Amino acid sequence: MSTSQYFLDLESKYGAHNYHPLPVVLTRGEGVFLWDVEGKKYFDFLSGYSAVNQGHCHPAILKTFIEQASKLALTSRAFHNDQLGVYAKFIHDYFGYDKILPMNTGVEAVETGIKLCRKWAYEVKGIPENEAKIIVCEGNFHGRTTGVISFSSDPDSTTNFGPFLPGFIRIPYNDVDALREALKQPGVAGFLIEPIQGEAGVLVPDDGYLFQSKKMCEEARVLFIADEIQTGLCRTGKMLCCEHEDVRPDILLLGKALSGGMMPVSAVLADDEIMMTIKPGEHGSTYGGSPLACATAMAALNVLKDENMAERAEVLGQKLRKALRDLNSPFIAEVRGKGLLNAIVVKDTDPDAAWKFCLRLMENGLLAKPTHGDKIRFAPPLVITAQQLDECVEIIAKSI
Repeated sequence: MSTSQYFLDLESKYGAHNYHPLPVVLTRGEGVFLWDVEGKKYFDFLSGYSAVNQGHCHPAILKTFIEQASKLALTSRAFHNDQLGVYAKFIHDYFGYDKILPMNTGVEAVETGIKLCRKWAYEVKGIPENEAKIIVCEGNFHGRTTGVISFSSDPDSTTNFGPFLPGFIRIPYNDVDALREALKQPGVAGFLIEPIQGEAGVLVPDDGYLFQSKKMCEEARVLFIADEIQTGLCRTGKMLCCEHEDVRPDILLLGKALSGGMMPVSAVLADDEIMMTIKPGEHGSTYGGSPLACATAMAALNVLKDENMAERAEVLGQKLRKALRDLNSPFIAEVRGKGLLNAIVVKDTDPDAAWKFCLRLMENGLLAKPTHGDKIRFAPPLVITAQQLDECVEIIAKSI
């Protein structure tokens, strides 16, 4: 029995079967590369769903992480620590929002954004109690808590998990007319949106969609809530994907690469009119805002700017999409994306073609994963070089 099979069998026997991973068992990562337990080397083309934009085990982030972990990792929010205030000011200077509410996982940030929007709706906008509604988009993926799946359109997320939370209006993505009509309904407090729908297969909206949506929300006095957990932090060629259209969300949700892949760190950013509606005891997290999280996040954000990762993502993303289109493969129906958040749509009568293709990619030294059947994300760490990108395109061509 191979070493990999030993670990696969252990996980299958003792772990929940809530994922269907590729049959590879990884033990080490550095930069754009991963190694399995047999010592085989791979290009990482998923980046932990964009949690490792800075590359695996980035030395500057790792150094800060180890130094802080050796001093103080957790105090809870029952006490102050010497990192949270510094981190809050750092985030204010970095993104320009009055306040930060620190959490851990991405879906916690989404749940926090929903609560914050509702609190603002009742205490500032004056919507009658328990009547606030939030507009969401079909095809969305904001996580898998019971609250968030209440407005999912994915049957895998909803089947046999009800009853669901009320208070959401679902409209088609990338449809300004649908948003305009939804905003006319009474009690609308917010519009929650992914600037690019990642889990749906990297669906990039039309130019101007985000700008028009934000403008309509302003006119209706409705909060524009951007889930930039996957699209933000340089992944699409800007620090935030919304910046492509000069949109400043009213509530900004961040996660994933906020820690450079070191630990779960998320954040909700908003100005005082919104953030200060939440009072002591009304929301919180034991680990949110821990000294270790704060120090790690600051190091991770510094790396993004110091190494010009937004600019790298923009240039290399254009290069990757052109190279994939130039393959002229009948197997690829479509190439789409922005920056280094990209996807191909597989054209094949076999419903398992995308999965089989990812297995072939794995054999040839590149790790990627299908989403929604026929789509495969190509999202390498932003530290990838042009030469390495060429090598990856060769692997893709060979695998096709």
